[in-house]
Amino acid sequence: MAEPFPREGLPLEEARRRVLAAITPLQGTERLPLGECLGRVSAAPVRAAEAVPGFRASIMDGYAIADAEAPSPGRRWRLVGRSAPGDPYGGVLAAGEAIRILTGAPLPEGAQRVLPQELVTADPGADSLVLTGEAGPNPWIRAPEEEAAAGDDLLPAGVRLGAAALGRLASCGVAALEVNIQPRVGLLISGDELVAAGAARGPGQIWESNGTLLRALLQRLGYPVSEQRVVADDPAALRQALLELASGCDVVVSTGGVSAGDSDWIRPLLAELGEVGFWKLFLKPGRPFAFGQLGTRPFFGLPGNPVAAAITALQLLWPALQQLEGGEVVPLPRLKVRLASPLKRGAGRPELARARLQVDGDGALLALVEGSQASSRIGSLQGADLLLEIPAETGALEAGAELWAQLLRLPLL
Repeated sequence: MAEPFPREGLPLEEARRRVLAAITPLQGTERLPLGECLGRVSAAPVRAAEAVPGFRASIMDGYAIADAEAPSPGRRWRLVGRSAPGDPYGGVLAAGEAIRILTGAPLPEGAQRVLPQELVTADPGADSLVLTGEAGPNPWIRAPEEEAAAGDDLLPAGVRLGAAALGRLASCGVAALEVNIQPRVGLLISGDELVAAGAARGPGQIWESNGTLLRALLQRLGYPVSEQRVVADDPAALRQALLELASGCDVVVSTGGVSAGDSDWIRPLLAELGEVGFWKLFLKPGRPFAFGQLGTRPFFGLPGNPVAAAITALQLLWPALQQLEGGEVVPLPRLKVRLASPLKRGAGRPELARARLQVDGDGALLALVEGSQASSRIGSLQGADLLLEIPAETGALEAGAELWAQLLRLPLL
């Protein structure tokens, strides 16, 4: 059996594999209005109840005619009516007749094509029109089943719902969806030195920021924090907080107190109340990290330094939450970039360095690393577009060096 606590820590990919192997999707669904489903995971397939748009529609403003073939310039028609969206022409169009038609309006029976209005000169007084340009082969008609035919699959189960999917479902008459329940996240921040932002600081104290950072990050990823506690480094108080969070949440996340110092109680408490699956990552930033079970709940012990906490949350907690929700685990997209400037570094641990994405005049993708990469400096996260994947054996890097990078962008649609 593999050693759960290797001296250098687990490589990130092995840690992610172990985390996901231990995660079982939650059971249960809920039905929500379409407008509340953004970012949720579909629980069941959705099929079109009827064809959409359900009628032949004009693609542009113009004139509908009964000619099957493209007419020649100089051809004339008699105007007999008008069709607009929601107000269709009720008659049957015969040869030699035309109706004014607007974009999206239904074509009447007998209509074979639409003449774009810029190709036609109309004489409203004489109720007639003449073709003055080349009509071309395109009939400019949208098919009744352009978006979907009755019974078409619109959405499978297990899909995270984006704006485009929701828009298409609405266009097909779907008003509500069955979605998987979301994991309830409990967040514990520990530390004797922490005071609330805005409060006066005593000697050696710092303003607590991990709660704000992680709560905002998880909310951006689609997982609001259900409960949050800030607790001093007292084993009895921490033990009580962990038990209470485990009783009311589906996953418990802590930050701080997970290393091996005199006041680091999280790992011993996890061993007492559940099981430590592994401890330490072979990663910079993020070495002090614990994963295990707190009773029956998955537990993530993130580092206390804010940058390390955010990065390990992205790399290990986020995939686990996706799997808990029953969706596909979608990692951050990766791309190759070149360093915009030299990067000082000593070989040792693999590193995820924060960088800004730039594009040079030739379209090449560049990564600009600015300022200190210390795991305590939240400023290194601010405005970051990339996490540069720097191998353990790599030392100082020159400008132009090529690296893989993770793109810190969520899909818009």
